[in-house]
Amino acid sequence: MTKKFVSLSTVAGIAIGVTLFGVVPAYADLPTVDVLVDGAVKALENAVVSALGDVVSSITGLQTSLTQTLNNGFTQNANYSKAQIGAHQQITDASNTVMARFALDTRARQIVDEHVASPVHCDALNNGAAVVVSSAQSWKTAQSMENVSDPRGEAFPNQPAYFGAGQAVQAVNQLHLSRYCSPTESAAGLCSISALPNADQRATSLFATGTYDGQQGVTAANDYATNLIQPVVPASLRGDQLTSVSGQDAAARRREYNARMSLAHNVVDYVIAAQAPSTPLNAQQQQQAQSEGLTPVATASWLEALTLDVDRRYSDANWAGQLQTMPPASVEREVALELAATNYLLLQNYKVGLMNASTAATGLAQQTEKDFPPATQMATPSMSGN
Repeated sequence: MTKKFVSLSTVAGIAIGVTLFGVVPAYADLPTVDVLVDGAVKALENAVVSALGDVVSSITGLQTSLTQTLNNGFTQNANYSKAQIGAHQQITDASNTVMARFALDTRARQIVDEHVASPVHCDALNNGAAVVVSSAQSWKTAQSMENVSDPRGEAFPNQPAYFGAGQAVQAVNQLHLSRYCSPTESAAGLCSISALPNADQRATSLFATGTYDGQQGVTAANDYATNLIQPVVPASLRGDQLTSVSGQDAAARRREYNARMSLAHNVVDYVIAAQAPSTPLNAQQQQQAQSEGLTPVATASWLEALTLDVDRRYSDANWAGQLQTMPPASVEREVALELAATNYLLLQNYKVGLMNASTAATGLAQQTEKDFPPATQMATPSMSGN
């Protein structure tokens, strides 16, 4: 390319020289010079044309080379972009695959958590079963106590009051001295001091810490109820006392008395039966009792079993800790169990409410009867026929 540009420069120089120095046309008598000039001009024109062609060819080649270079560069950039996009696609596909697997494993774990019972739920079911069983046992205990207190209050045969009021007083006093002799009574020579002096007169015998101390505790609570409700039973109406006119009136009033006393005994027997030992406690319940500062017992009452189940959800640290880590499904089950326990408590409150309503109705009837004396003294009818 350098040689072409040198030739072009030479031709251009010659043309410029001819123009500047004003070469005059040759005369007719100088034909040789004209021929030489014509040949030079022709040579110059040819050189210029050739040089211009070379320049055009060089420019065209340069353009072609530049275009090819640019095309190659753009193609390479496009290849880089495609490779980058492909790499991103692969990374995205791999990430999507991993995240899909992670989501699948997470959902599988959630399904397992939703279908596997928590130890807390097992404890709740065990406690609930113990509460229901002890409730049935306490009802049987209350029935057994009423089967003893009702015949005594009605002065049935073979009961002390059947033989008279004196025998009834003597029997209840003898019972007290044999089981609950106090220091005063011992000093009077009536009995020997008991391990439970005057326990049949103290409310602590009726309301224990949750469970009575075996049969001795149940007996003390029952004897306290006897002194509280009906320590002395009126003598029985027998023989001519029942067949006479006045006896019939006395019998009607005695039935009223027996009914009201039976209701009073029923309420107190319910309280005693609720605290009588009736159901075995499992290890978890005994641990709960120990955590509350109570002396663990192998057999507890309906009231204590129910109390332990309520206290477990209110104060037990283990239950609270497990509640914090429960999946939503387990928390919902726990809420359902608590609602069931609430319904159970409401049902028991309803039963107690029925008892309270019955005793209130009895008191109202008794007060109304007392406040309704005859307005005037009724005349005795004449039987002479006049």
